Amino acid sequence: MEPSTVSIRQTSLCLPFDSEAHYQTCVENLTMYRQHIEAIRRQHAELLPKEIAAGYSFHSKYWSVKQQLLLRRIQVKATGRVFLIRPSLVMPYMVARTDALDKPLRLRQYPVPFEELAYQFGRDKMVYYRAWVSLGRTSLVGTTVKDEKRLPEHLVADEKHTWLKGQKVYVPTTVAAGCILGASVVPDAAADTLEKGYGEFAQEARAVKPAYQPQSVCTDGWKGTRQAWTRLFKTITLVLCFLHSVLKIQDRCRGALRQTLLDKAWHVYEATTKGQFAQRLRRLRAWAGTNLSEGDLKKAVLKLCDRKAHFAPAYEVPDAARTSNAVDRLLNFLDRVLYAMRYFHGTEDTARLGVRALALQWNFHPYSQRVQRAAPQRSSPFADLNGFQYHPNWLHNLLIASSMGGQRL
Repeated sequence: MEPSTVSIRQTSLCLPFDSEAHYQTCVENLTMYRQHIEAIRRQHAELLPKEIAAGYSFHSKYWSVKQQLLLRRIQVKATGRVFLIRPSLVMPYMVARTDALDKPLRLRQYPVPFEELAYQFGRDKMVYYRAWVSLGRTSLVGTTVKDEKRLPEHLVADEKHTWLKGQKVYVPTTVAAGCILGASVVPDAAADTLEKGYGEFAQEARAVKPAYQPQSVCTDGWKGTRQAWTRLFKTITLVLCFLHSVLKIQDRCRGALRQTLLDKAWHVYEATTKGQFAQRLRRLRAWAGTNLSEGDLKKAVLKLCDRKAHFAPAYEVPDAARTSNAVDRLLNFLDRVLYAMRYFHGTEDTARLGVRALALQWNFHPYSQRVQRAAPQRSSPFADLNGFQYHPNWLHNLLIASSMGGQRL
């Protein structure tokens, strides 16, 4: 979506209310409604257009026949733009009450098929499909990161292959701070194509912070991936994932030799300075030359040693990720759901919306009770990143965070 394109979602403000009775009172009492909007503006200004501080007026009413609910529009005086205020009690486009779709959509994380959702909760399966896919229409970065100061400076990126109507496609994924901040679907893994896929993250991040420039990104050795990131962010530091090289060694040996090589490889990784890292690589190379016979295993060890120039930049950016674990774990989540779905069967656009919906579902999903008992302050990846949540319910929280489509207007 081009930055100049304004969707219906971007002119819809989704705001929290204590209850439906509270909302109804505000709708009927405009003085109370103003007080509520002002309280939200003081605490969470990112949910409202910036110019609202200069004044607004109530513009018109809208009666939802589907939900039997009255909504109001406001007009911002500085720009003349009109916004519809929707409580988080209802879904976008008034398709359903939020509480009616809370449990069905939450089960998509596991994932439960849409046919089973229809059997368990009633309605047609397409109701749940459309509501789920619709979540992916908002900005991933803008919905997840509510303060530009919390935009991560160190990223991890990778692409996994999946299937669209039997054809292989790729999902370029950007991860930081335990959240999926970029996800798309592209037809191949060429540099130009991946630049377009990862470019969605760059565009959305710059919509939050125009001067955004991450310090580092950790990737595998795929040339197209690395080229895409250097094109998108000219001064970014590329860090090669050390884990990928270790796994290639691990796959080529067994028994005591495997354990010996893994110990030596991770000993190299644990070096605390660039000089120490280079020294340990030289020793590993010398050991391999003496103790390993010619073959794939020796080539894998020597290849790791030859990549010193790609591993070493991590020492110039101490907080950079040095392995792709952060993205691999979340790609496992995506892979499990996509496998259970038997991958994608529609268009490339709906596949893209699907992976973005999964990304947002991950970012806002509530942690298990075991995690919350061990760390009561932790409730979801979104709350970990931002330090707060708008609502204790994950779907209400997501809808409120996606006010104005996650944009900053």
